[in-house]
Amino acid sequence: MKKTMLMATAMSLVLGTAASAETLKWARAGDALTLDPHAQNEGVTIAVMHQMMEPLILRAPDGNLAPALATEWSVNPENPEVWNFKLREGVKFHDGADFTAEDVVFSFERALSEESDMKGIISSVASVEAVNDYEVNIITNGPNPILPATLPNIFVIDKGWAEANNVVDVQDVEGGEETYASQNVNGTGPYKLVSRENDVKTVMTINEEYWGADEFAMEFTDIEFTPIQNQATRMAALLSGEVDFIQDVPVQDLERIKTTDGKKVLTAPQNRVIFFGLNVSDELLGGNVDGKNPLTDVKVRQAMNMAINREAIQQVVMRGQSQPAGMIAPPFVQGWTEELDSYPEWDVAAAKALMEEAGYGDGFSITLNCPNDRYINDEAICQASVGMLAQIGIDVNLEALPKAQHFPVVNGLESDFYMLGWGIPSYDSEYIFNFLYHTKGDLFGTWNATRYSNAKIDEMTQAIAQEVDLEKRDGMVAEMWQIVKDDVVYLPIHHQVLNWAMDGKVGAAMDSDDQVKVKYFTVD
Repeated sequence: MKKTMLMATAMSLVLGTAASAETLKWARAGDALTLDPHAQNEGVTIAVMHQMMEPLILRAPDGNLAPALATEWSVNPENPEVWNFKLREGVKFHDGADFTAEDVVFSFERALSEESDMKGIISSVASVEAVNDYEVNIITNGPNPILPATLPNIFVIDKGWAEANNVVDVQDVEGGEETYASQNVNGTGPYKLVSRENDVKTVMTINEEYWGADEFAMEFTDIEFTPIQNQATRMAALLSGEVDFIQDVPVQDLERIKTTDGKKVLTAPQNRVIFFGLNVSDELLGGNVDGKNPLTDVKVRQAMNMAINREAIQQVVMRGQSQPAGMIAPPFVQGWTEELDSYPEWDVAAAKALMEEAGYGDGFSITLNCPNDRYINDEAICQASVGMLAQIGIDVNLEALPKAQHFPVVNGLESDFYMLGWGIPSYDSEYIFNFLYHTKGDLFGTWNATRYSNAKIDEMTQAIAQEVDLEKRDGMVAEMWQIVKDDVVYLPIHHQVLNWAMDGKVGAAMDSDDQVKVKYFTVD
């Protein structure tokens, strides 16, 4: 009798566990490019990694900085080049290894290494030193008042695991390298990797030993992440219940989702600007102009900027789900002003006149490189822009590729004219100047494929990273924005509006960075 009761109790516990288990089936247009935490500074890759790995400081869905692997941090009042971080004790990696200061030092050194795509984010860091097992000092090259805001995407990797699996060095993604770290994860995060099939599915399950189990909702026990590039297929998967939650929602389907019983849409301003970059070096890589480059003439760049009808893109391509932009910074980023975000009125006649003045009245040809699975209606925006530029004599050949092929073309300086989208995780203009406007190098300008080089901007970019007088700093940032707006090496198109669509059971914690953090999600 006693044995039967014990078996019944055990069975009820099993059934109870199964009944409470919830799987979030999550889809978006593209896949993570890798699972190596320091190999790619790319939005989808970082979003997937946030489920399994953690930084010292997290940016919560409400936009505020929150403790993660560090519980508190402060700048040394006697030496502003030293930031002290108290680390969370009792944390374990997924394989059971203890998290200590040694792992933080190792991770920052790895993130600063030559092959790392994250080194530009923390370019001000000179060194990281362990004070004891649960305390580190980060020493910067000069004072850095915004250092904590730069850390939410710098993930901590287990030093022992990296050494044991020969992944001390960061994966060379663009060189086609595959490593143990590109397919496996040993983090401290709320979910553990179960399986990974590139461009097909990534499966994760709850980390039962997670330090934050009692602090966060943690209502989904499992995650299935599936990239679905085709918009119609992604929509059908949501409406049929095949998936519960999608990002990159097709704007033409928003009303359909809203009026479908049991489905809902969440909308917010997004921390992302879509823009075109222009090669301003001496010669074009392609096209029909030999020995010189029309894009080196600011009048040609101004003409292109004037020929793009942002309102038409907003209304026709984006169905109202965008805000035309004149600068590569959304309104909640430090340095944004309404005046700086202004853009030239669409004026084909005036643009043609500028082309004539520049000596290109008959136009020229050029190739536009565009992703087709990264941003909302990315290829459609490019197609619309091709037609607009044709009106001023520029014959544009559109080459649209998946992001895994597109980004190496851009970063490899193999494009004259390209689309990118840019989010600013630090919420500060320094991040934009560091990556996009500074002369391209190992630590700075790592995403500057325009070949733009301005010694004053380079100097000021490094100066604002150290300026502690915030009023003076604001003035410097404003001056920098005016310089680069006048130089027109980028053509901002719009600020994206963020839409997430989901089953009614999903209580999503919406994040303007489009960075899903499932530990905050609830089951409604």
